[in-house]
Amino acid sequence: MPRIIRLRLTDFRSYARLDVATPAALVALCGPNGAGKTNILEALSLFSPGRGLRRAQGALLARKGGSGGYAILADLASTPEEDPVLLASAVQPGEATRACRINREPVSSANAFLDYLSFLWLTPDQDGLFRGAAGDRRRFLDRLVLAVDKSHAARATSFEVALRQRNRLLEDHTTSTRWLDAIEHEIAELGIALATARLETVQRLGALVEAEAQTMAPFPFARLTLEGEVEARLIDQPARAVEDWFRAALGEGRARDRAAGRALIGPQASDLAVVHGPKGEAAALCSTGEQKALLIGLVLAQARLIAQMRGETPILLLDEVAAHLDVARRAALFRILDALGAQVFMTGTDALLFEDIGPQGAIFSVQDGVVGLVRGMS
Repeated sequence: MPRIIRLRLTDFRSYARLDVATPAALVALCGPNGAGKTNILEALSLFSPGRGLRRAQGALLARKGGSGGYAILADLASTPEEDPVLLASAVQPGEATRACRINREPVSSANAFLDYLSFLWLTPDQDGLFRGAAGDRRRFLDRLVLAVDKSHAARATSFEVALRQRNRLLEDHTTSTRWLDAIEHEIAELGIALATARLETVQRLGALVEAEAQTMAPFPFARLTLEGEVEARLIDQPARAVEDWFRAALGEGRARDRAAGRALIGPQASDLAVVHGPKGEAAALCSTGEQKALLIGLVLAQARLIAQMRGETPILLLDEVAAHLDVARRAALFRILDALGAQVFMTGTDALLFEDIGPQGAIFSVQDGVVGLVRGMS
């Protein structure tokens, strides 16, 4: 499995310079709040499409008082003997667009990194996922789809652009219906492809979660459903028939959507419904601790599904994942992570939380921009 064996940062967030070797399977970054632990996870997350785990814009990631740009370099290797692949993600001073390179050769976008590695992450901001907006849950699902289908991001972006174009056309009451017909044809085609990819992934993930419920204990399994008019029809109708229905529904709903300022049906309005399997209760109604355990279980299941579909496990970025787990669940978490065979970067304020990560783990201290090895592989 690929691992980040070395990470270098220049003028990124709180780091003027950082050069750290990280060949271990389980990497724990420990230090006080504000020390820069999450900044390291965020840097790694920028080797994937999108804006990273904090969804920050390009130049905003640059260190205050620095050059105005930043650079992130990572050496990726599956074995100590092989020559590493050099990945680079950077923004030049005065620019906003991220430049990406692989082995020093420019690539068109961060999508190219998916040929070498993929990421999943869990942050404290996601703790309210089940009670939050449906858009957050769609974004959570889309990251999973993207890890196994690198065209998913472009498809989703094109769909959103087409929806905005239709909104503008609807605002102009003099627009020819020919233009609306054309854009609705594109929306229907893209929307069905988007919904199909999401639905297939939810079905696969749901089946895996229930099949491995015992393996995942004490993390409860979840029952998953993708809710929406389009998705409900795709379950028992051919995609072409649903596409024809969606296109007709868009045409019939122009007056309604004009008044609303947006399209009211389509995959942009769908929602990922999550139920606590053992209790049979909606995740949104469960306790905070139960929701956290469900979320961890879902991310671990996502990692196993990606491993099945890609043939390799994604790198996991788990921010403050152990802070609110009891001793039994922490031990179970480290056992499951070890069995995954993935590289995992975790953060925590107390190194004692990671005492049981085992011989494949390494614990680093993070303090005032300095990262030092405390225990484990060098």
